[in-house]
Amino acid sequence: MTEPTTGRVALITGVSRRIGIGAAIARRFAAAGYRLSLTGLPAYDAAQPYGGDPDGVPGLLAELGPDAVHRAADLTAPAAPGELVAETVRRFGRLDAVVAAHAYSTRTELGGLTADEIDRHLVVNVRATMLLAEAFAAAFTAPAGGRLVLFSSGQRLGPMPAELAYAASKAALENLTRQLAPVLAPNGITVNCVNPGPTDTGYATPEAAAVVAGMFPGGAWGTPDDAARLVEWLCSADARWITGQVIDSEGGFNRYA
Repeated sequence: MTEPTTGRVALITGVSRRIGIGAAIARRFAAAGYRLSLTGLPAYDAAQPYGGDPDGVPGLLAELGPDAVHRAADLTAPAAPGELVAETVRRFGRLDAVVAAHAYSTRTELGGLTADEIDRHLVVNVRATMLLAEAFAAAFTAPAGGRLVLFSSGQRLGPMPAELAYAASKAALENLTRQLAPVLAPNGITVNCVNPGPTDTGYATPEAAAVVAGMFPGGAWGTPDDAARLVEWLCSADARWITGQVIDSEGGFNRYA
């Protein structure tokens, strides 16, 4: 019999825009009965070319109901990951799953690299994720059922020459998945990484969106809910035997089309 998820608690990072993957995961988890501790940095999205979602956080919380809270957090702060975990446990009394859906990404190509931008990618995408894992492992007290899900972008499957720092940081997370899985297994925590492939979260120009759509056999991008369905399953009891895996869920995306 599948273990019920009602009453379980999840911490989801990277939640800001309602069209984003983090928001889609939150919706899936809320419908499954999770209590949710959400975090993101709306100011980061607002500064990007695609723009932010000024009403995103209150709008999403209104959708999710009273068992969801949100805190803006800057993951460049060394203490932020631990504080997020501690605050979640204080509020809800437990923590069962951490979904690290946050990402920092800017254009970083050879000839224009700076130490500051390289460092920021590594700090947000790698260091903060490692510290989340550290804090989660210390806070998780159940004998089993813990879930840690990271996010990649399939860097090992093809080059990203305009986003070298981002590619390096996400490739590190794929390796971190394999390093953490055997370490956290005795704690009762599985560790997996999802590569959702190109996902329509509103960041691409119409021209770029059309080109990328043509690289899918079905002629359409993935949706945030495509990623959310996989994450929901990985955090379920049915996925208890899956750990240390990087899962490419790309809808047949062909980088070389």
